[in-house]
Amino acid sequence: MSAAQDTRTAQASPLRQERPKPPSKTPATLGFILTALVIIACTWALQADWARALGIPQAIVQYAGLMSEGLWHNPFVLPHAEWWTVAFDFMFDSVYMAWIGTLIGAVISLPLGFAASRNVAPGWLVWITRTVLNIIRAVPEFILAIVFLLPLFGFHPAAGALALGIGSVGTLGKLTSEALEDISPGPVEALRATGASGLSVLRWGMLPQVLPEIISFWLYRFEVNIRAGAILGMLGLGGIGFLLSQLFDGREWARAGIALVVTIVVTIIVDQLSAAVRHRIIGQEQFAPKEVF
Repeated sequence: MSAAQDTRTAQASPLRQERPKPPSKTPATLGFILTALVIIACTWALQADWARALGIPQAIVQYAGLMSEGLWHNPFVLPHAEWWTVAFDFMFDSVYMAWIGTLIGAVISLPLGFAASRNVAPGWLVWITRTVLNIIRAVPEFILAIVFLLPLFGFHPAAGALALGIGSVGTLGKLTSEALEDISPGPVEALRATGASGLSVLRWGMLPQVLPEIISFWLYRFEVNIRAGAILGMLGLGGIGFLLSQLFDGREWARAGIALVVTIVVTIIVDQLSAAVRHRIIGQEQFAPKEVF
């Protein structure tokens, strides 16, 4: 090796040995400290008697024992057979209410999703539609039912179904608009190049790309509405929530345990069926052959 090469190697060696400076940990440390302070402040603001939380395990065991008493009796012998029948009737009312609410939300949210998409509608319409969707999402279904729907329908499951439907519009409309903004521009540009009308572009260029994803959103919202419908039932709007509120008020723990088991079983079955359908739809969409434009 020549002297010149030795000199270049000696000069290059310190450069190779230099390591980049590690990023500063100050922002992360400050973030952790700020998060801890927020948690402490929220905990203090609740002004809760946290010492009573130590009795939660004992209360769970006590009430679980009371509510499990009805589960050990023959479900085909009166009066326990009637308890199971009534629980299933009210639970199916909750399912019907959730289903109607989901249909209402799906029908209304689809056009609103197009109107809220930046690659579909003009800017002024996108702003107005998104503002409306934000307002809807900001108001819980519980408040919608109390303030607007109970005065119109009274204590009727129709009020609960409409509350779930209106609440679904805000979420489904937002998800639909986001799905539309992520579509592939190829089919849309090809249709526009052929002189297709705006409605034809929406129908044949955009909707087929997002429809499987939108249907999966609808199914997931149906699962959410079943649980939300149980809460609305506490207002007296029917469904399993209404039955549970009556049983808890009357301290009929055995019947309440049966109603809870029915709620859990039916909810799990619906969730599993819905999840299977969603995976089926999304899986077919992922593995379907794509046209090249």
